[in-house]
Amino acid sequence: MVVGTEKQRDLFFRDVVKFIGPTDVLVINNTKVIKARLGGFKDTGGAVEVLVERVDEPNVALCHVRASKPLKAGRVVHIEDQTLEVLSRGDELYRIRFPIDVFVFLERYGHVPLPPYIDRADDPDDEERYQTVYRSVPGAVAAPTAGLHFDEALLGAIRECGTEIVPVTLHVGAGTFQPVRVDAMNQHFLHAERYRISPASRRVIDQCRGRVIAVGTTVVRALESAARTGNDCGETRLFIRPGFRFGSVDALITNFHLPRSTLLMLVSAFIGNSRMRQAYSAAIERGYRFYSYGDAMFCERADV
Repeated sequence: MVVGTEKQRDLFFRDVVKFIGPTDVLVINNTKVIKARLGGFKDTGGAVEVLVERVDEPNVALCHVRASKPLKAGRVVHIEDQTLEVLSRGDELYRIRFPIDVFVFLERYGHVPLPPYIDRADDPDDEERYQTVYRSVPGAVAAPTAGLHFDEALLGAIRECGTEIVPVTLHVGAGTFQPVRVDAMNQHFLHAERYRISPASRRVIDQCRGRVIAVGTTVVRALESAARTGNDCGETRLFIRPGFRFGSVDALITNFHLPRSTLLMLVSAFIGNSRMRQAYSAAIERGYRFYSYGDAMFCERADV
């Protein structure tokens, strides 16, 4: 779906190339989903599920833990023949020490962290399907799903038009699926996510003579966080909602999101609440698919 100043249009995703010009810059998120979900047991035999949120040190990670009772510092979790040690807990995340490098451990023992609404165990195909074709920097626990629509042929067609494609990195956390459960939106808490914009990407973005087009809400958050802080590398808890003034992004490619999600609020801020409601009503009426593997929309910013 194309949502802009003109009438909504329904097209195939390959037609997105018609809306990207030679003076535009297409910004993608090159984060790679890690096998962040682990199943194990406590010493008492109780089941434990560990979801790595982010790697803090080579062998230490911040993790969500699902168990019958909260784990205290010093407790251990057994993953097959390996042992993890709980170091501390802050807010909702546990700091856990791994016996070896976290990324190596996850590759050996972990599972693809499929979204919670996919009610099945992961299988080998998910290791490829739940990734973008341009992923390169390990660290995400959820895919930047707007990028799943692109294949190498489409990226090549976009480059042939003269459009530059540049990467940024934002490691998507599990909080992307967390609904807003408070009435006052400024009370909603976002976990920090790490982002980086390389000097080469920054140069191309700053020299853009057309539009900066973000592939996904994660790219929007990275670029707008950098614009607000002046830092191209760091952590962000930026919660974009109606009333936000955008300074870096002119157009957005994104999937259709769930009610009360921070992602839907970002889209509403970007295209305006009225256009968002019209677009979503049309999407429901016309049978568009939602969720991570659903359909997409190309959005022009409301004030452009």
